[in-house]
Amino acid sequence: MTDDTDEAVAAFLDAADTVYEEYDKGYMNADVALSQLESRIDTLRDAVEE
Repeated sequence: MTDDTDEAVAAFLDAADTVYEEYDKGYMNADVALSQLESRIDTLRDAVEE
């Protein structure tokens, strides 16, 4: 893995943790959480494919 990939993975994991925490606290519903995770996955995929 390259440094850029490592950074992209770390950013994804941080963002995913935030989504899970906010969902667990009731700050967002399941549809919003899944939408945000999907967006983060797309961002990660784009970063890794570059």
